[in-house]
Parts: sequence; C-alpha cells; structure tokens
Amino acid sequence: MKREQKILQIAVFLLLGIFSRLSAQENKQHGNAYVDDKGVIRWENTNEEVKGFGVNYSAPFAHAYRTAEKLGVEIKEAIDNDVYHFSRLGFDLYRIHVWDTEISDEEGNLLENEHLETFDYLLKQLKDRNINFMITPIAYWGNGWPEPDEDTPGFSDKYGKANSLTDPGAIKAQQNYLEQFLNHVNPYTDVAYKNEPNIIAFEISNEPHHKGTPAEVTNFINKMTKAMRSTGSEKPIFYNISHSTHLAQAYFDADIQGGTFQWYPTGLGFQKELEGNLLPNVNEYNIPFDDVITENNGAKIVYEFDAADVFKSYMYPAMARSFREAGIQIATHFAYDPTFMAYSNTEYNTHYMNLAYTPKKALALMIASKVFHEVPMNKDLGNYPENLKFGNFSIDYKKDLAVYNSAEEFIYTNHNVAEPKSTESLIHLAGYGNSNLVEYEGTGAYFLDKLEDGIWRLEVMPDAFNVNNPFGSNSLEKIISVINWESRNMTLSLPGLDNFSVKALNEGNSFTTEVSSGTFNIRPGTYILTGSGKSFSDDISNLTNIGLQEFTAPQTTVEQTYVVHEPLQEISEDSSLGISAEIISNTNIEKVTAVLRNGNSFENLELQHKAPDNYSAEVPKKLLKHGFLEYQIIVNTQEGSQTFPSGVDGSPRDWDFYDEASYRLKIVKKESPLYIFNASENADDVVAPWNPGNKVVPANNPGEAEYQVKVEQLFEEDAENLDAEPVYDYSFRYNFQERIKGRLEELPAKQELVIKARSLNDKPETLQVALVMDNGAAFGKIIKLTPEIEEYRVSLEELQPVKTVTLPRPYPSFLPYYFDHNYKGEFNLKNTESLQFSIGPGMEGEELKQAHALGIINIKLQ
Repeated sequence: MKREQKILQIAVFLLLGIFSRLSAQENKQHGNAYVDDKGVIRWENTNEEVKGFGVNYSAPFAHAYRTAEKLGVEIKEAIDNDVYHFSRLGFDLYRIHVWDTEISDEEGNLLENEHLETFDYLLKQLKDRNINFMITPIAYWGNGWPEPDEDTPGFSDKYGKANSLTDPGAIKAQQNYLEQFLNHVNPYTDVAYKNEPNIIAFEISNEPHHKGTPAEVTNFINKMTKAMRSTGSEKPIFYNISHSTHLAQAYFDADIQGGTFQWYPTGLGFQKELEGNLLPNVNEYNIPFDDVITENNGAKIVYEFDAADVFKSYMYPAMARSFREAGIQIATHFAYDPTFMAYSNTEYNTHYMNLAYTPKKALALMIASKVFHEVPMNKDLGNYPENLKFGNFSIDYKKDLAVYNSAEEFIYTNHNVAEPKSTESLIHLAGYGNSNLVEYEGTGAYFLDKLEDGIWRLEVMPDAFNVNNPFGSNSLEKIISVINWESRNMTLSLPGLDNFSVKALNEGNSFTTEVSSGTFNIRPGTYILTGSGKSFSDDISNLTNIGLQEFTAPQTTVEQTYVVHEPLQEISEDSSLGISAEIISNTNIEKVTAVLRNGNSFENLELQHKAPDNYSAEVPKKLLKHGFLEYQIIVNTQEGSQTFPSGVDGSPRDWDFYDEASYRLKIVKKESPLYIFNASENADDVVAPWNPGNKVVPANNPGEAEYQVKVEQLFEEDAENLDAEPVYDYSFRYNFQERIKGRLEELPAKQELVIKARSLNDKPETLQVALVMDNGAAFGKIIKLTPEIEEYRVSLEELQPVKTVTLPRPYPSFLPYYFDHNYKGEFNLKNTESLQFSIGPGMEGEELKQAHALGIINIKLQ
C-alpha cells in the first residue's frame, strides 16, 4: 500500500509539473494583455478578446491569515487545497485588494514579510493552474475586519483612506509603494510583478471615493500611474469609476485604460437570508455614464460581485449574463471563503462561498464562468423573464436551479429533469442532486470527466449540512455548516458505462464498491470508472489544470446531533400537516419521535427515515384543531436522547426534564383573516434602505406593535452619484411567502386587502401599498392615512400596475431604482410573494420635499 501511495504522489508531482509548463506555454502563446482602440482587452500575440472569471481570496492577509494561525492550519497547504478547487470549478481568474497596510511602512517601502511571501506562493500556485490575476496593490483598509484593526506599519494605517487621496506625504508614500510593488520579484517564479504574464491588469486602489475637483482627481491618478509606468510596465492600468461617478471624465483624463465596477444587487448585511425572487434585481447592469467610457475607449472589469445574503444558486449565471450585456470582460466573485474557516463564515458574514460548504452556489459560479466565456460582449439577451434562457444556459428561481447544457458539458446546481443535448459527445459533467444522467443521495457536489470512451473520472465531495444562519453574527466558536463523510448511493447513465467497475484513485482512499445496473455505493474521493472490456492506465488524461489523482475536502466535522427544522407559522383547521426534519449525528440514530400537544390532546409520533438525513411523518388530524400546536423532537442515539429545539440531553418523558422550549404554530379557523404582515412578528424581516426614523414600538392593543417610518427627505443627494436624476421615493418591502405557506389553499377566496395603519403627523399621509408577484410585477393602490388608527380596505380588483422598486437597494447606487418588467397580464393573488410600501407616489410639488411619517400595525387578506 505504501508503494502505491508513493507512486500516486510521484504522479501528482509530475502532473503539477506539467501544469506549470502548460501554464508557461499558454501565456507565452497569449503574451501580455493590452486595451485596443475600441476599449477591448486583448492578448497581444493573438489579438483574441481576454475573457476571465474567478474569485477574490484573501488567505495571505488579515483575518484569514490570523485565523489559520489560531486554528493551527498550515497556510500554504490550505492554499494548495483551495486553488485546486478553483481549477475544479473552471476558474481562470483571481483578484485581490492587497492589504498594503501589512506589507508596507509609513513611507511606502515594501516589506518582505510573511504576508508578501505567502501571497507570492499563492500567485505561483495559481499560475501553475493557468489562472490569471488582476491585482489591486492598495486597499486602504485596516487589517482587522471583522476583528478590531491591528496597529500595522503601513501608510494606510497612518493616513487613512480620505487623507491618502490628498495628503502630499501619503501620495509620495503610495508612489514609492507602487513602484516597489511592481518591481518586486516573486521568489517562486523569479519574475517581477511588472513582467508577470499571468497578470492581466493592475487596478491602482480599492474604491477610493474621491471628493476633490476633476483636475485634482486626474492629477492624483496620474501620479499613481507615473510611478507604475516608471518600472517599465506596459500592463493596462484600471481605476475604480463606480464611485463618485460625476468624475468619470476626470478618471479617463488620466493615464488609465479602463474602469472597474462592483455589484451587490441585494444590498449588504441583512443578517439573514433574503426571501423571494431576486432575479428582477439582476435583470440588467445599467451604467448611466457608459458613453464616457465608450468615448474614451475604456475597457470594463468587475472586481467584486455577489448576491449577498442569498443562499440559493440561481443568481450568479443571471448576474454574469447582465455583465456581458454591459460589455464587461472579466469578473471576480467576492469572496471565496478559505476552506479551513468556511465552517464559521467569519470573514464576510454577508457572503458565503466555498465548494465544500456551499456546493450549489459554487456550481452556480462554475456556470457563471461559462457565461463569461460563451456569451458575446454587449449582446442584448432581452428582459426578465424572457432572458432566463439564453445560449446553453437556463435559470429557474422556483426550482433554485441553474443549468449549463452544451454538446460536451452538462452542469447543474440542483435536482432537474433537463435533457442533455448530447450524451454521446458529453465529456464533462458537474452537479448536485439528481438528473437524467446521475442520481445521487448525497448533498455534496460531484464531477465526472470522460478520459476516453468507456473510461471516466469521478470526483465526489462530502455532504454539506447547514445548521445555522450563515449571514448573522458569526464567530469561530459558532458552527454555521458541517461536513459529513458518508457512503451514499449513486446511479449513472453515461455512454460506454453500461457495465463498469469503480476503483479509488486519490491518496489514502481504499474504498471499494460493487456496481449493479449502474448503481453503486460511493464515499468522497476520486475514482476511475472503467467500462466492460476497457483498461485504465494512469498515462491517459485529458484533464485541464487538475491532476488525475487529486482530491481535497475537509474531513467530517459532525461532533454532535443536529436537527434542522423550521415549523410553519400557521395553518387552517383540519388541514394536512407533515413534520419533516433534517437530522445528522456523530453516532447512529436509532429513533426520532415528535411529542405533540394541542390543548389537552397529546400524541407521540415516530418520524420515519424517508431519505438520507431526512425524517418525517404526518400529524394526526385530531391535533389539527383550532389552537396552538406545540411539539418537541426527540432524537435517540446510541449515546442517549436529546430533545430539540434546544438540543438538551434527555426526554420530556423523564421526571426531571426541565426544558420547555418547543416548536409552535397557530391553527386558525378557515374563515379567519389571513395576515400577511404583523409588525409585532415581522418587523425584523422588512427590507428597507437604512433610515434612522424606522423603528418598532408597542401599539395600544395587547400583543400589537407598530412599524414606524419617519423620513426627513424622500430624496437625498448621493455623494457617489451626483449626476443622478432625483427620485422622490422611500420604499420598503416584506416578503410573506413563509408566513402564509400553510394557508395557500385559502387565497382564491380572498377579496380585499385590509391595512391597519395611521399617519404619525397631524395631517393625512399618502401611502402606496402594492402586492408584488413572483415575476416582479407590482399591483397597488394609493391610500390616505389619517392620524387616527384605522383599517383601510382595498378590493383586490382595484389594484393597478405600479412601479416595482428594486429592493434591497443595489450597490453601486447608480443602478436602476425601478425594475422595468415586460409583464402585461393581470394581477394574480396566487402568485404574489411580497408587500411593497412606497412613500412618494401620488404626491406633487412641495409635498414631495416635506418630511413624512406613518405607522403600520398589520395587513390582512379577507
């Protein structure tokens, strides 16, 4: 066995050497990048358009580097593992804003320290995988986030961002730093950054936020570019132009070849997952000053993007589509979590991305990379929802699904029944869950690569299990997701594999399995599938940038019993109700029981093991009477029993059991009103632009609360977008899908919307209330609120089409305020998912410029 492992190690070493040579050959073929006279980045040796897609990744710096030290992680080994996953996902681009504050002193001298050395190592590993870079040498950040900043030696620590843009000493330090940075020779490649063929371009600094005059800004940028050009570098230099957009021409009056952009279409920092269809938020990436870029022959790059606070997988291919429509050539997601700390998602808690821990989202990025390499720049792909199918791509919000389906590749983010374009010519497959070609019980990603007819390479990632809100307040002591290595059933229907064997390949993998009618048991690892009559030799491989035997994944982290279950909020009497929970444990689960109570009716209900990690059962009808259904879930394992939701040891049957926490839902009579917003319960889930006047206060009636909104100005000038056309509107939204999930069958009988609200001023207040359908179309009516609390009744037949506000508000702020949809049909209550409240519609003249205040207690359908 040791001899076989040694042979595998040698094979991996040789293959990595081949990668290095292939990388060098590839970049020698392409040469450096340049921007042509039409604003297109091209390779100098071939004149081909540069295309690239990948991630930001911060392991050499700041919180990530410190966390590796705290956890006892060997940082270079961790980098090796993550870079392998970048290649596995098909990325060919990397970007980072370098923490200059950690690798410079106050005068801008470059410090040859552990951060720079680790960064050099990372760049070498990326280069060996033929992954190109876009480097931003100056971040202006402190190195703390999310921890307190340390006292670092750099000029950014001394001057801060604002002063760095104007202070002569700071400017001189930056010039010194940029010159030394570009001249720095990477000891792992023996090539200076200024000459590194894998560096496509430099972006001078990260989000500078200029406040000066156009002449001052142009002068500042030119000082930076002059320092960079003094090194002899001819690489394209980019500057961030998505901030202070009124200075767009001033940016291009300087010696830059293009502008950089970012996109956070769902805002940042909601602290929990956003609900509802967010595809309208990514319908287009509209740059209102694009004519300035075109006139100056500038190229466009996206340095950061993410659908923040979204755990679903359907968003990224749509974002990539909109970027290509806007003429963007390369883009990098922000930010890929280093695997060693992805269990806690502490680095940027509003983001969450890692192949092992968020497999569906990672596969969506893999598909987005395909969009960047296949969809032509500036191609108009239509408006939502017509643009959900384009080229080889399709997107489905309701199924949380994105699919790439070409003659040679089939990639999908979730269960699907899509018919592959061609099974005979298929050579690559990647997915999650079940498809027409693969059925898999696990919850990790898998990859299949055809090596030759009848021989495939299979790579299976371990199960990922999300056990906590990934977007809340996180800590290294708080586990967000766990990894579970289990044997799972897999069934394949691939050409040439009617009868095949499975053999483990990766180091340390001794798992064996038997195949019956295409079905076999499999554990995480890398395997060779060999069809009948075929023989495998390890010298056959057509893989790109990955080794035949390579595999890396975190080991099992399940050290206790986890129950993930979210009860319905309410159902109507005599409905049917099932209880379903995802349960995993570090020991064998022997029995799962729900102890249910409604008034004086009790029941012990055993949950059946219906699927891997899933336990479910139907609740007896006798418990589904008007009242409150309360229940606890007891998990019996070899080590005893635990009761959830608290996870307390023991069972309610024990005489000394003290835990009273339970799952709870309302059971209401069918004729009772259907509340779609209740401030006392739902205020924390309202999506609204930050406003100091928003708060929740107790109302007069017991159990009621009032969501108050006090807006001093409906329009405030945006310092980052001074040329913006004023929009006098303050809108906020609540998605009620989860709230009414148990009462959907009652919707056809509802006829009116009842709003309990008031004006908080001593005068009437104008409010538009709208229902937003899952296609983004809004239908509403304007009502006049009086200072007295009243119920305002609006017949659903009175609702008329109104503008849909893009909420959460996207960043950068120049992006469209309204979603311009093509829906011409009628309002359909069955397809509604959210309430939109708008202060501004129906007002004119001075009323738009006044302060406004109102309170909402609840809204119901009846």
